[in-house]
This record gives sequence, structure tokens and C-alpha cells, in this order.
Amino acid sequence: MGILEIKGVSKRFGGLKALDDVNISIAENSVHAIIGPNGAGKSTLLNVLVGKLVPDAGSVTFENQSLLGRKPYEINQLGVARVFQTPEIFGDLSVFENMLVPLFAHRDGTFRMHAYETIAAERDIVAAAEAMLDEVNMLEKRDMHAASLSRGDKRRLEMAMCLSQEPKLLLLDEPTAGMARADTNNTIDLLKQIRDKRDITMAIIEHDMHVVFSLAERVTVMAQGTPLVEDAPERIKGNPKVQEAYLGGHG
Repeated sequence: MGILEIKGVSKRFGGLKALDDVNISIAENSVHAIIGPNGAGKSTLLNVLVGKLVPDAGSVTFENQSLLGRKPYEINQLGVARVFQTPEIFGDLSVFENMLVPLFAHRDGTFRMHAYETIAAERDIVAAAEAMLDEVNMLEKRDMHAASLSRGDKRRLEMAMCLSQEPKLLLLDEPTAGMARADTNNTIDLLKQIRDKRDITMAIIEHDMHVVFSLAERVTVMAQGTPLVEDAPERIKGNPKVQEAYLGGHG
């Protein structure tokens, strides 16, 4: 039994079947990649997992609790966090001010109005923000304007903001999209560091096979809305079904 269980999930948009009887089990504390060509259903599945879409059939459970019918903030309350393709940060704030946002916020999107009621509380929040920035190697950039950061550093900042909420499951939607190779490699190193330091499960939707083979312990290949193959990454690329559906028939 995995920490995340997707069973028999189907979703139609008019006459288009975006998901067709999807079954995926993601083991606790693993890194599981979901890959496939455009139109394979990856984004639709992710939107089901975070509460943006309700499937027509099937079930989705996280730690044996159903995610279906819950609002995105309620799913976040259970310990599920999402990292978007485009880093979700506040460009008009400094790096340090960005880190204060999740530390002041309740999970339902409201804010604690008196988080600085005492000097001790202020020190705790400042220390927590600094510790998170240090974990992602961004402390020396704490006073920089967030909009001026490279895409890789914006991703690091977003990751720190996510991790400050102590998620158990991190859903990553193409975390290296639009990055130069150096930033991609740095992001891979960061995710490895997070994986090694924390008790956290990662599910990654990704097109870059370099990222998949560098991080994933298990890979599900989707095609036409349904899982085609699930295997260890070293056996995925040579699978003829994968070559045909995802790699265009080439090795």
C-alpha cells in the first residue's frame, strides 16, 4: 500500500477521454516520475491530485484519506504541496520577505495577524525563515529582489516556501522547465538534498529524461490517458512500448 493510491481514475472532457482507468501506487519516501508525450494525461492527473478537477470515476487516497471533493487548501492541510512549472513567488518582495509569507499564513489562506506579538515570537519566525533559506543555499541572497533572481534561484526560493509547511508529499510539475542546463543540474542536486534530509515523498511530472533518470526510483509512462509501463528508470528507456509512445521509436 503506497502513501498515494490512484485507483481506476477516469476523466472525460466532452468526447475526449483524458484519463482512462489510471492505477498508480506511489511508495512512501520514494521519488516517482510520471512521464509521457503531450496529451498523455499527466497534467489532468496532477490537477485531480491537487483538487482542481474531480474525476468521473475512481479514487485517490493519501495516507488512506480520500483527496476527492476536497479544496486545494484542504489537500495542502493533509500534507500535500505542489510546485508549479513557473515558480510561484512574490516578485515585488525580497527573498526574505517571500519566506515570511508561508510562515505567517494558515493553510486555509488566511494570515495570523499577531504573529509578532512578542519579541520571542519574532525571533522564532526570523530564525525559521533563515533556516529554510540556508537549507536551499539562498541565505546569502536574502535581501535580493525576488524578481531579479535567475529561474533556478526562483525555484529554490519557491521550494523553501513549500518546505516550510512540512509537506509529506511534494508534487513537482516539470520543476526544471525553461532552465539552462546549469540551473537544471543545480535543481536536481537540490531535490536530492531534500530527499536525503527529509522524510518526504516526491511525485515528478517531467519531460527532461536527464531529470527523470537522475532522481526517480520508479517511473510510470503514460500514453493516451492511461499508464503504459511502470518500471525502474534503467529499464524504461529500452522498453519497446516506451520507445514507440514516448521516444518516437528511437533508442
